[in-house]
Amino acid sequence: MTRKVHPNAAVPAREPPSIASCRGGDDVWGKDSAAVLTVWRKSLLFSCSGFTVFDAKGDLVFRVDTYGSGTAGELVLMDAAGKPLLTVRRKRLSLGENWLIYDGEDAGNPLYSVRKHVNLRRGKALAHVTPSRGDSGGGYEVEGSYSRRSCTVFDERGRAVAEVQQKEAIGGVAFGGEVFRLVVQPDVNACLAMAVLIVLDQMF
Repeated sequence: MTRKVHPNAAVPAREPPSIASCRGGDDVWGKDSAAVLTVWRKSLLFSCSGFTVFDAKGDLVFRVDTYGSGTAGELVLMDAAGKPLLTVRRKRLSLGENWLIYDGEDAGNPLYSVRKHVNLRRGKALAHVTPSRGDSGGGYEVEGSYSRRSCTVFDERGRAVAEVQQKEAIGGVAFGGEVFRLVVQPDVNACLAMAVLIVLDQMF
């Protein structure tokens, strides 16, 4: 089963995405069609937790490696070579659960804020993604159920730009919740979509 999850993990097929590509604009995936990524909720490093992410060809594109429990309130999204792309940090002393997304390992001005949706009435909304500065782009809303691996990211115009989906069984063997898909439309950056997924995993 491991080989089916990451068939080409050792040899990235393309130049890793740059930090600049994570801010928006042109991306290395999905310029004309959706990027379909396989997310494995496991680190390739021994004694680490995290995420390992592959593209449709089976090539490693993202990784998150955390030592210990991984709940210290900071996680770094890296490319296949281990270069930091985005960092997510839990905002301290805030009402409700709020996470900030930074460029690379920058500790300065965040790019986005991700706030957990809190409402006494049951609803579809899970979280709200708000730009923190003018060059970050527009905001997003996440709806659905992350625990069921079935949620959608909508942009400010209500268009579905990214989805977390269950991965179909192969040869009658189901993957469960540890291996699933992230489908990213050309309208949103794959780095940002993965960072939002990391925050959802921490929240839910």
